[in-house]
Amino acid sequence: MHAGNLVHALKSLDSKLQFRGMGGQYSKDVGVDLALDYAAVSVMGFVEVVFGFRKVLKALTLIKKDLLAYRPEAVVLVDFGGFNMKVAAFATQLGIPVHYYIPPKVWAWNQKRALILKANTDQVYSILPFEPTFFAKFSMQVQYVGNPLLDEIKKFTPHDFFYQKNELSYQPIVALLPGSRTQEVNAMLAKMIALVPDFPKVQFVVAGVDSLPAATYALALSKGIQVIYNQTYDLLSHAAAAVVTSGTATLETALFNVPQLVVYKTSWISYQIGKRLIRVPYISLPNLIADKQVVRELIQDDFSLDNLRQELGRLLSDSSHRQEMQVGYDLIRERIGEQQASDRVAHLILESLGKK
Repeated sequence: MHAGNLVHALKSLDSKLQFRGMGGQYSKDVGVDLALDYAAVSVMGFVEVVFGFRKVLKALTLIKKDLLAYRPEAVVLVDFGGFNMKVAAFATQLGIPVHYYIPPKVWAWNQKRALILKANTDQVYSILPFEPTFFAKFSMQVQYVGNPLLDEIKKFTPHDFFYQKNELSYQPIVALLPGSRTQEVNAMLAKMIALVPDFPKVQFVVAGVDSLPAATYALALSKGIQVIYNQTYDLLSHAAAAVVTSGTATLETALFNVPQLVVYKTSWISYQIGKRLIRVPYISLPNLIADKQVVRELIQDDFSLDNLRQELGRLLSDSSHRQEMQVGYDLIRERIGEQQASDRVAHLILESLGKK
């Protein structure tokens, strides 16, 4: 989504620009010639990456060959640190300027990776307000450009007939956001669904993505739980509360002012490795941006049905808890600011290439 919006912004400034690379449907829709669909290498977790190493290596080899053949004026990397850091190093060897939009979360673990990032990039554009201060420790000038989620949400208009369109009742909605990867959904959804019998006065609705196999959501459907596809913003705009897998969706939920509970679980080995490496007190974006606990995080062993039941009950019944969370959300919005990230990055990239 962010890559697609950036390409759109760049084309609005110079319609003659051409794009090729690795991406998904959003990139394809705005005219990026895809050398590779990113879903082929979308893997999370330490152990999971090891088992998926062969396909990641194959994809990296393909991208390197494509860079050699295509020889672009600039390489623009968007997020996806483990993979894109290697692309950055290769492009730098070729003498191609490297622009990194949404840089790797090097502040979270192995902070010396910032030096590798510094050596292999020409410009870095941050979407998290605390990152420029962190990178300054490594004598890096990183520009905070605002958060593109805010731009996306500003463009959104709720559907007037959301309930009717999706055959929903008018009971309060609890949104279940289990993630956008099959691996995440398989790990999170079953326990989310187990909550349903304890809350008969609300309706649970799963935010599905149609890029995943339909069977991914079979358990929810078998329990009579509605799964709606590609309508996450509509769902959040109508939700009374949400249970959200840690990731970008936690910030989206905060920006929609929906009380939320953040959850995450990975393999035992990945968790043990991560616990020893990660150097930040929180994993969710709302808490990281606010630099305090705004939303409750249930991670690994804390992600139990008892804890889920208790915390969701608080979200639905404790007005002071919701008000306190809202104060935290207001702080997050203040820190993010109002900049239009895609437009800002597009201008900076073209200026650096002498295309004002």
